[in-house]
This record gives sequence, structure tokens and C-alpha cells, in this order.
Amino acid sequence: MNRTIVVGAGPAGLTLALQLARAGQAVTLVEANPDLSRQFRGDALMPSGLEALARMGLWPVLERLPQRPLEGWSVWLERRRLFSVEEPLGSLQPCRLVPQGALLEALLQEARRHPSLRWLPGQPVRGLLEQNGRVQGVELSDGQRLEADLVVACDGRASTLRGLAGLELRGSGRGLELLWFTLPAAAGIGPQQPDPAVPGFMTLLAGGAIGSACRGARGELQLAWLLEPGQAPPRRSSEPWAAALAQLAPAPLAERLLQNAAQLSTPQRVSVQVGLAPRWWRPGLLLLGDAAHPMSPVRAQGINMALRDSLVAAQELLAAQGPGQLDGAAARIQRRRLPEIRRMQALQSAEARQGALLGHSGLLRQAALVASPLSGPLAAQLWRRRQRPLREGLLDAL
Repeated sequence: MNRTIVVGAGPAGLTLALQLARAGQAVTLVEANPDLSRQFRGDALMPSGLEALARMGLWPVLERLPQRPLEGWSVWLERRRLFSVEEPLGSLQPCRLVPQGALLEALLQEARRHPSLRWLPGQPVRGLLEQNGRVQGVELSDGQRLEADLVVACDGRASTLRGLAGLELRGSGRGLELLWFTLPAAAGIGPQQPDPAVPGFMTLLAGGAIGSACRGARGELQLAWLLEPGQAPPRRSSEPWAAALAQLAPAPLAERLLQNAAQLSTPQRVSVQVGLAPRWWRPGLLLLGDAAHPMSPVRAQGINMALRDSLVAAQELLAAQGPGQLDGAAARIQRRRLPEIRRMQALQSAEARQGALLGHSGLLRQAALVASPLSGPLAAQLWRRRQRPLREGLLDAL
């Protein structure tokens, strides 16, 4: 019988399965999709996520992947810069942009080197096996029944297993709705070369609209347009969307968008509901990552907190001496992870509120611009102070 079944081959599930298999434990990794490709995945590894990968001994895997460091962060009001801050903001490592699909494929390849891991792609879970109130395994869509001492649900913010287990998820505030665009890399500018039109991650606020722009790991331009709560996405073709995005951007980026409007991708709508499960476990089952605490996209906390969840979970599960100790380990995992998750969600919420206040108030934007010789440096100083825990996590959380 499996010691552990991990459901979901995202950052939390893959790294947990890898750590358990590397220790010689029998683990089955189940993934609903036939492959690891996704349309929308966060690429930003903060120092907190990089620390988790290093502690797992996976730094050599990371170093082999295509990637680039993020140059810095900037905030733009009415197409004028309020402030900019260069990476690494006092951290040992800058934020790295790594294609998440490539990272997951590399982690899977590493995990499959260990004979104690069984890999089952394209197998959605349709039920839990239970006896006397304890989860004892899963039933797959093809009828297979897999038994285990512990099932770990890493199946994302819409977790099927969380629902099957009757574990509650409490939403936190209003969800975010945004449109996501991509534009091919600029001609003649390689991924490792600086692009003067896109100096790092740009927050763009103009005319009551809020957006962002950043180059991805391979040099492509990634853009977001925040929708108002309940707002239906405007129906526009590529050219009108490029023009709308250009209205938020400073001149060099606006020119890039207008000149390459035909290459702008069709917008993908991304809906994000932030929440926290009051209880992450029940006998025989543990929730991790977005299954336990869906994160806001602010500062890319989803992947980074998932990696930190996985590291702590592996520490506790590997220390359990037998099946009877696994529930106690699950309870300790939640106790250890809750303070950091609550803190990160509170910081994300505060960041989003401040951005919305500034983005939707023309008077505040104009006042900040008029006073920018003073307000810019002050805003940069306050912003840097707020970013440290979002970038590095909480001390002693691991």
C-alpha cells in the first residue's frame, strides 16, 4: 500500500512527492491533466520560494532552467513615474522569473528518478475511500481504487478533494478579476538584455484604470488589466486593446504596444478568490498550497507559499514514525504554516486596497504627482518596508 498519495502536480504536490520519494517512501502522484501545461501560471520566484527550493536540495535543478532576474519595480501614475526600486532590495537573491511549466517538468523528471514514486497523469479523482471517518485513499475516474496511509490534496484553489472531504474554505474579501495578455519579445532584445521600455515590473494607474506590465522569463511582454468587481470584459480586438493598454503606459511602452498591436494575444480572463480553510486536515487527509489557502496574485505568493508548505510538510511527514503519527504531523503542519499564510494574505490585501484607492481616485493621483519630488521618495521608502515579508517570508517560518 502507498504510504502517501499526492493529488495535484503543481509546485506543492510535485516537490512534496519528490522529497518523500527521495527518502524512499512509497508515494503515488496523481494529476488530473495529461500533462503539466497550463495557460496561466505565475513565473515569479521570490527569495522566499528560492529559499525553500534551496533547502530541498533542488537549487541545481533550478539553475538548469531558462530564467532571468527581475530588474526592479516601479509605479506609474498618469504615465509618469512616481518611484522605482531596483532588485534585490537588500535580499541575497533577486526575484527570478522562471517559466513554471519548465520548472514543473524538471521537478517531475527529478522525482521519477526515484523508484518509490508512481506517476499517474490524466487521472482525475472522483471520490475518497473512507472507513470509520478516516480517509484511506482515492477512487480515480477510470475506477482505480488506491489506498494510502495519507492523502495530500494539492489540487488547487478549486480543490475537488477539499469539497469531497467536507472541509470549509472561507473567502477573504472580494475576489480579483483581471485580463491577461502577452506580446512577443521585442526584436533584437534577448531575455538577458535590459529592455528600456519595460524596466522590471511596472504598476500602471491612469484614468481610473489599473494595469501592469513585465517581461517574462523568455523576454515576452506580460500585461494585466484589472476589471472592476462584476464588470464584464470589454469586447475588443487586439488593436483596440493595445490602444487601451497604451493609455496606461509611459511613452516607450505605449509606442511598443501600438506598433505591435496585431501581435497582442487574445485576453485570458483570470478569476481569483482569496481564502483560507479553517482546518487543513481530517484523519487521513491533508490540504496544501492553494487547496488550503488560495492566494491573491499580488507579489506572486501562490507558488512561493506552496513551496514553503511543501518543505514544512515533508519535514513533519518524514519525521512521523508510522501511520498512527501522520494525523499529528498534519496538525503540526497547519500550526506551523498558518502564521505566515495569514500574514501574507493580510499584506496582499493591504497592497491591493492601497492600489485600488490610488487607481480610482484622480485627485489622489494628481496630488501625488504634483508632490512627487517629496512623495515619490517617501512612497518608495514605505513600499520597500512593506515588501520585505512579501519577498522573504516570515523569519523562522521554515
